[in-house]
Amino acid sequence: MNLDQINDIPDILMEFLEYHSTVRGHSDRTVNAYYMDLKILFRYLKRRRKLVDSSVPFNEIDITDVDLDFIEAIKIEELYRYQSFSPESAGSLSAASRCRRTSSVKSFFNYLTTKRHLLDHNVTLELDMPKRQASLPKYLEESDCEKLLNVCDGPYALRDYCILMLFMSCGLRVSELVSLNVTDIYEDHLRVVGKGNKERVLFFGDGCREAIDDYLMVRNVEKVAEKDKNALFISQKNCRFGVRGVQQMVEKKLKLAGLDATRYSPHKLRHTAATLMLKNGVDTRALQEVLGHSNLSTTQIYTHLDNAALHEAAMANPIGRKHRSDREN
Repeated sequence: MNLDQINDIPDILMEFLEYHSTVRGHSDRTVNAYYMDLKILFRYLKRRRKLVDSSVPFNEIDITDVDLDFIEAIKIEELYRYQSFSPESAGSLSAASRCRRTSSVKSFFNYLTTKRHLLDHNVTLELDMPKRQASLPKYLEESDCEKLLNVCDGPYALRDYCILMLFMSCGLRVSELVSLNVTDIYEDHLRVVGKGNKERVLFFGDGCREAIDDYLMVRNVEKVAEKDKNALFISQKNCRFGVRGVQQMVEKKLKLAGLDATRYSPHKLRHTAATLMLKNGVDTRALQEVLGHSNLSTTQIYTHLDNAALHEAAMANPIGRKHRSDREN
């Protein structure tokens, strides 16, 4: 997200976005969510307070004049109404969207009160988070993982097999996987840069090591541009394999394996890794470290475990111990 190109928000909101982008190091996706949620909030409030003509389309309401007095006058009942407000009036928002909106507002007011000390009172301290219906994450059983690995074929078989192994063995996010460089791979572990530019070390088993070695033997960067030559995974277009390309590859492999591609995705393969680790006795604190979990709505800092615990977590995942040769015999 290029903040330099944004000119439709007040200065105080721009400063908040810059703080999260530069100081907190949050991802473009997170910063963009703040941008959209708070822009809708200000437009909603201007319309609700009758500060704009009702004929002005919602998406054209000017909010550049929003100042601290406007923000300080926000009441909690307005925020509760905003939680489920839909500009398109096309039905109610999902619980996840309402929670995200509330998290954005809370973060903004926390910034104004505790970081900038511009407000004496944080109205969002009294704002309850919408209730979300708990749902178990979808994941593949070990037998389904075998099916998925068995359909890797064709000119990119070793690359695709390696990608699937890393997803289901290490629990990588798709953004983390496509960002991997050859120099991030070590003998029995890899270095990952996750959300907020936080680095972590992920160990892998012998089968995963073999998959990486097999792929590196056929990885060809002869036609790859200089900027992508260090990329671990190379696409058919001779550049770093992107998020969309990986998603399409996983979808194709799921269909070939006879699995429901509408239920699973690269992120569900991450859930698969987590579930298999838990089923095989991994401590949940170690799993939190492995997955690099963090939550914007809390200030919880996960316990940092030593490398031995992280190594044990990776070794407990049966997928990471599988060898490509196992399915050929």
